[in-house]
Amino acid sequence: MPELPEVAYQKLYIDSTSLHQKIVKVDTGADKIFQSPKKEFKDRLQGNEIKAVSQIGKYLFLELVKDGFLVVHFGMTGRMDFFQHDDFHKHAQLTLTFDNGGKLSFICPRKFGKLFLTDDIENFRKEKKLGPHATEVSEEEFIDLFSNKKGNVKTALMDQAFIAGLGNLYVDEMLFQTGIHPKSKCENLSDKDLKAMFNKMNIILETVTKSKTEGEQIPDSYLRSHRDAGADCPNGKGKIEMIKIGGRSTYFCPDCQEIR
Repeated sequence: MPELPEVAYQKLYIDSTSLHQKIVKVDTGADKIFQSPKKEFKDRLQGNEIKAVSQIGKYLFLELVKDGFLVVHFGMTGRMDFFQHDDFHKHAQLTLTFDNGGKLSFICPRKFGKLFLTDDIENFRKEKKLGPHATEVSEEEFIDLFSNKKGNVKTALMDQAFIAGLGNLYVDEMLFQTGIHPKSKCENLSDKDLKAMFNKMNIILETVTKSKTEGEQIPDSYLRSHRDAGADCPNGKGKIEMIKIGGRSTYFCPDCQEIR
């Protein structure tokens, strides 16, 4: 599933292709994608323009010149596609045609993505119970989040109401790079652990975002290049193991990561 860095790339993609262009036609796809009647999407979008794009966690908010926001959640396989030919992608769920002939489609083959309309970002945030956007949290705020948190750290970091934008891949990466076992209890983490997690979170998200937007190589020292049970640990200390936590496949190195 796209996490914060992948969604940040989609934001830049829309910024560079689709702002300040009048929408002259709206085509819609599968009903389950749309969280309001499709007629409301057509009425809201036709004749409108996208003037800015913002992000909270795994959601993009496309601010319209009038009448609020189009909100995109990418699900497992969602992405945006800008094109200028006449053939629509077979998995296009929403296509906006602009007055200059360009088109922007939300492509979602597995139909797990969602499209919303909202008049207010903060109301939407409260309705969806979204926590703070991961890269906008200060170190002090990050430590404070854990002040009364119980349960295992992997589950906590995956909870979008706790902190928005982190998912399976980068939570595993954070824990690997800080030497913390994913089954560690939040209440057993020291301030030193939390500061290390905060630091690594920001470095990882920045590194991966740059890899998406600028083509920079992900370091081979990252766990993400070795996410196979039995693979050599990138630290050279053992073998990668896989367990299930909260129903999610979780990769870690038992020789590098200690249970707190």
